[in-house]
Amino acid sequence: MTGIGDAPAWIVLGRAASRVEAVLLDAQAREIERTAVDAAALAAWIAEREAAHAPRWVWSDAAAWYPALLSAGVRVSRCHDLRLAHAVIRDAASVTDAAALRSATEWDRAGAVAEASAAPALFELDDTFAPPAGPPDDASAVLAEFARQRDAVDGSADPGRLRLLLAAESAGALVAAEMRAAGLPWDAAVHEEQLEAALGPRPPSGAVPVKLAAAATVVRDALGDPTVSIDSQPKLLRALHRVGVQVETTGKWELLRHSHPAIEPLLEYKRLARLYAANGWAWLDEWVADGRFRPVLVPAGVVTGRWASTGGGALQVPRQLRSAVRADPGWVLVVADVAQLEPRVLAAMARDTALADAARGRDLYEGVVDSGAVSTRAEAKGALLGAMYGATTGASGQLVPRLRRTFPKAMALVDDAARVGEDGGVVSTWLGRSSPAPSTEWREEQSRATEADATEADEARARRRARDLGRFTRNFVVQGTAAEWALAWMADLRGRLWAIDPVDESDAASRSGVVFSRRPHLAFFLHDEVIVHAPAARAEEAAAAVQGAAAAAARLLFGDFPLDFPLDLRITDSADKA
Repeated sequence: MTGIGDAPAWIVLGRAASRVEAVLLDAQAREIERTAVDAAALAAWIAEREAAHAPRWVWSDAAAWYPALLSAGVRVSRCHDLRLAHAVIRDAASVTDAAALRSATEWDRAGAVAEASAAPALFELDDTFAPPAGPPDDASAVLAEFARQRDAVDGSADPGRLRLLLAAESAGALVAAEMRAAGLPWDAAVHEEQLEAALGPRPPSGAVPVKLAAAATVVRDALGDPTVSIDSQPKLLRALHRVGVQVETTGKWELLRHSHPAIEPLLEYKRLARLYAANGWAWLDEWVADGRFRPVLVPAGVVTGRWASTGGGALQVPRQLRSAVRADPGWVLVVADVAQLEPRVLAAMARDTALADAARGRDLYEGVVDSGAVSTRAEAKGALLGAMYGATTGASGQLVPRLRRTFPKAMALVDDAARVGEDGGVVSTWLGRSSPAPSTEWREEQSRATEADATEADEARARRRARDLGRFTRNFVVQGTAAEWALAWMADLRGRLWAIDPVDESDAASRSGVVFSRRPHLAFFLHDEVIVHAPAARAEEAAAAVQGAAAAAARLLFGDFPLDFPLDLRITDSADKA
């Protein structure tokens, strides 16, 4: 039997009016103690237990609990985010009995991403996520959901991997809250300079910047239509068709396949218009304050496990504005991104030693060239991306068969995932996140195409939709596993950075909030890149932490498979990629 003096491994939190009910559990999740804490005293109570026991805090949603703690100066080392975990376990193919979990629909995420039947668009859901509705927050509901999740994972086909995924997902929730609390250092004056250089002086409210208006005039002149509305897709397409540019969309790559005097100025106009609309003066006024950009990041906001954002466009900051990301005086930025993350993950998942050999210690695409599979680096990049995203036409599609001969294990992995999707099946990432099942509409279309009275149009539609889903599942396994590697990288890095001694207040205090004002900390994350904001005196230690965490993430996921994940790492004052 356990006793009151036992150290808790888990502490479950639930709200009750102006108080919080805390249930202390041992390592076997047996109840040790139950207590009520006044909401006003909660931060101090959690800080005391965190310092004494470093338990894993179990709560409904880190986004709902953690920001207030950070504001009060309290950091926790570990948590179990029930809302994030519920979404993973509910859909995991390795879970043999999820009936009880699935029946608890109050824990399902609101604003879920589109169904797999719309698969091609899923790769672009970087910054359009509806915030989830709040899950139940009373102690009894939280305890019940925690028990359902433990039972489902314990009975799964591979509980070890699933537990690792849930731990990484929950660590990501802590990182997201901490990055918002600390903020990304942002120099508004530099941002203003970039806008003025590109668009001209800040226009009066409702007016168009002078350089954007001038770019529009150049486009209209080239089209021979002084009144065309360039911002109206249908009207612009009609104007392009009239001058012989037969395109179906005004996307960059489709336009570049045509030769006409209007193409180049139109692309320039679109670039300027995008900058003005997405990151212009209105964006600066709304999202940057006191030298910080504080977006709301959403862990697992994309179905593959990638992050999204509820606003601010954090995942789509244009290259020209990265120069506005500036370290505080006495501080530096440690900027690191992984070279060719997804192809390396593919090699590790497939245990393809030939592809791993091509990647080890060098640029992976150059290694593919040296293998003899293709002739140029551009061909290597196009072929590998084509293999992972399902390109069947064009130059990259034509090169994929060469990759199959040279790297058969890696290509077999994505080809098999595609076949599963085309057949209406579900695939899973390395740690067990599973793709959504096809929609009812998708299944009805496939069934209709097999009926005796099916038309050629029915059959063509079914084939196209099957191929779309196959392309989705082909990439899901790789993109999702890359997201898991990145979570493991950040989770390990978070701990390593916290272990670095803080600087004295008099040496270099930043505006990164009470928890991180004297410590190196994560300030930004984008799929395969992190930015650490660090006191200059701790720069080398922070850089070593970034490197060490990347190596640890590779070992954690892929064991001793002989593959490295090299980083492009630099210590700098600005995040500019020029």
